Amino acid sequence: MRLLILGGTSEASVLAARLVGRETIAAVVSLAGRTRNPALSALPTRIGGFGGVDGLRAYLRRERIDAVVDATHPFAAQISRHAAEACAAESVALLSFTRPPWEPVSGDRWIEVADIEAAVAALGAAPQRVLLTQGRMQIDAFARAPQHHYIVRAIEPPEGLDALPRHRLILARGPFDRFEEEALLRNERVETLVSKNSGGAATYAKIEAARRLAIPVVMLTQPAPPDVARAHSVDAAMEWIEAGAHPACP
Repeated sequence: MRLLILGGTSEASVLAARLVGRETIAAVVSLAGRTRNPALSALPTRIGGFGGVDGLRAYLRRERIDAVVDATHPFAAQISRHAAEACAAESVALLSFTRPPWEPVSGDRWIEVADIEAAVAALGAAPQRVLLTQGRMQIDAFARAPQHHYIVRAIEPPEGLDALPRHRLILARGPFDRFEEEALLRNERVETLVSKNSGGAATYAKIEAARRLAIPVVMLTQPAPPDVARAHSVDAAMEWIEAGAHPACP
């Protein structure tokens, strides 16, 4: 089986590690290239976009790909749409290896919003200290609410940061535990946290910390995924892959 993994998440890395040394599966990992120093796997890795649906279709044909696992971030909606369209057009099997979104529990103070514009509006008019952890993109949208002081945590300096009149940048790479997250929220006197509902365990500690400190969370909901086969665990993804690599006899 010739397998393409659309990666960039911790789940993709774990899946790639499980596939190392599998003689019946020739897998390659594709990374978008938005992070300057991505964590590379032991599998062959390509970095960069495909050039839209047509480019991905051409790649699938050229590399004779039998199956694709979309293990991108839940908010990487564009590549997921492109993968669904390209795989359908080329009759290539596709699995969406997704994290189920977090669900609010007792003590959570979530304000759920559909997009970044709604997140900015949800902060309200009164000035406050806001921790932004929703990722590198669309930071400049918060310039529409210049009354707030923003603490921006990111792996690399995000685009549009200078548009924020009052901000502090914290460069750090997780995962962080709950105690580290509570210390950050206290030390920075954070009054509201902005987060994507990314699901999974890697970044959930900040949600736990906000709950314990009774801090509101403006939560960006996950976009609707394409209607394709899904798995929510590495074991389930491996079962799907191995079923294709070892098809049942008729």
